[in-house]
Amino acid sequence: MTGTRRGGRWWTYLALTVALLGVITPFVWMVLGSLKSEGELRRVPPTWWPESASLDNYTELFARLDFGTYFTNSVVVAVAVTAGNLLFCSALGYALAMLEFPGKRALLVVVLGTLMIPGVVTFVPLFVLVANVGLIDSLPGLILPFLVTPFGVFLMRQFILGLPPDLLDAGRVDGVGELGIFARIILPLCGPGLATLGILTFLGSWNNFLWPLVVAQSEATYTLPVALALYSTGQNNTQYGLLLAGACVVVLPLLAVFLAFQRHFIEGIATTGIK
Repeated sequence: MTGTRRGGRWWTYLALTVALLGVITPFVWMVLGSLKSEGELRRVPPTWWPESASLDNYTELFARLDFGTYFTNSVVVAVAVTAGNLLFCSALGYALAMLEFPGKRALLVVVLGTLMIPGVVTFVPLFVLVANVGLIDSLPGLILPFLVTPFGVFLMRQFILGLPPDLLDAGRVDGVGELGIFARIILPLCGPGLATLGILTFLGSWNNFLWPLVVAQSEATYTLPVALALYSTGQNNTQYGLLLAGACVVVLPLLAVFLAFQRHFIEGIATTGIK
């Protein structure tokens, strides 16, 4: 029996190792490719290690792109969308989890139903709505449609359902209003859930490409993914070295955010029951 268990463990370790290699190999190729020249990147068969590693792609990237503007736009949009989701999704999740009001079940059904609708279905109506209110080619047009997401509401509701309701009753006995209970009792206990929602929202907003591509119609409102797409003008004109260097720069903030909140992220995933 012991030998069988050990054999099962080795197969598990082997499968996990293969999966890990499959995940990290594209990232390693991206980093190594950003250090290669354009000629070496187009070579057939391709080379794995750069023959003469250099930072020329990064230098040209910062020299040719208005990188500061694009980076600032991405930061503003991602931070604003993340902050809005943390506030509004947690507030609505608290209401659906702990409060009783008319239409609560219907609202919950609407939230769950919205989760099943692909974002592409609502893309055109959302664009028409943003255009009608005059937010095309503006940062608010990139931010406002995503300040609340049904996934965020569902995630926070599931997390808040696991909190002891006795704390809320104690607060009400002490004369604390619902807003005070939400701000002083619920939010301090929602650290793992908020970290999970924050990381997922930041990742989605930072990597969002299709919506900024359509709404941002001038370089003053471009985000980094859209700006990098300027180099994808055709198979023969694509500058792969610049694209790989830009992709590395785009990934760095995501890695920093995840490493900073990974403990809370894992805890939040476990406590909300997401598999």
